[in-house]
Amino acid sequence: MVMSVKRYISKQITECLEDGDIAIVYGARQTGKTTLANMIREQYPSSLYLNCDEPDIRTSLTNKSSTELKSLIGNTQFVVVDEAQRVKDIGLTAKLIHDTYPDIKLLLTGSSSIDLANTIKEPLTGRSKEFILYPFASSEIAVSSIEAERLVEKNLIYGSYPKAWPMSHKDAADYLRNLTSGYLYRDAFNSNIEYNATIVDDLLRLLAFQVGSEMSYSEVATRLGISKDTVSRYIDLLEKAFIVFRLPQFRRNQRNEIGKLRKVYFYDLGIRNGLIDNFQPLKYRNDLGALWENYCIIERKKKLQKDEIYSRHYYWRSSIPHQEIDLVEEVGNKIFAYEFKYKNKKVKVPTVFAKEYPDIPYLVIDKEKISDFTL
Repeated sequence: MVMSVKRYISKQITECLEDGDIAIVYGARQTGKTTLANMIREQYPSSLYLNCDEPDIRTSLTNKSSTELKSLIGNTQFVVVDEAQRVKDIGLTAKLIHDTYPDIKLLLTGSSSIDLANTIKEPLTGRSKEFILYPFASSEIAVSSIEAERLVEKNLIYGSYPKAWPMSHKDAADYLRNLTSGYLYRDAFNSNIEYNATIVDDLLRLLAFQVGSEMSYSEVATRLGISKDTVSRYIDLLEKAFIVFRLPQFRRNQRNEIGKLRKVYFYDLGIRNGLIDNFQPLKYRNDLGALWENYCIIERKKKLQKDEIYSRHYYWRSSIPHQEIDLVEEVGNKIFAYEFKYKNKKVKVPTVFAKEYPDIPYLVIDKEKISDFTL
């Protein structure tokens, strides 16, 4: 059973629709896009749900005139086009509906930003707004900061996928194992993309073990026996399917970013732990630091999205050993530096960073401070 949780972006999506724009919701498979769309449907007296996994639905939306589309939609006020990336030239279809029948509210969802974005960017320029639906945020499943702190360990081990969250530990682990072995990158590598499934599996496990560590495309390529370009392309596709995301190095001179190392994190720690089949309690784990770092960064992303704050994220590292910072956050003309430690520890700002960037505030985020950081 999937939990019925009010998602914070539902209000933002409703406002987008009422402003007359098309709402486009991206997110990994099983993060609750259909559930969210159905919740929004309840706000309208008449609505239509079109599941593009169905061949006849795809046909009814492909190369159709405005009259044919009106015949399909009828007098419906609100239309959901689910898994819209499966429809060829869906952007042109959506544009035709929007321009010809402006009173109709239109919501598109997609599991792969590369497939959907490639067909909607140009036709819907100036007509749409995009949203990312993450797995549950702390602010969506915790009613207070105290409860949020109590749920941290569960989140670090089992993540926050909607279907897994209410399950028992055993059932959640089984669900996540099945998800990572069977469906995880289905939307990243479609039938038009050539790839080696065994190598992608190995790459994902390698990335899972390297969370929080710098990653060199060349080193990964050597370990997997493939080219550096193939590694980069695979990771790019995995990122566009909302499985992983990358952080570049922070430099004031952004030209120095080209060719630099990256860090790779997972959108959900349940997925990460499923890839390495490790759901042990935190007291038995040797990767707590990596889990905490990943958790803090992804929950921060959710928090900023909720507050509708645009930001850029980086990590910082000096060539001098032990001189690094987990997260550098840039919001407008303000920059903040964060270090993540699960337990309360006194940590000094790296001397090289303090000397080079004396005006950037530096904060250490531990379990006791996580609520302020993410809620």
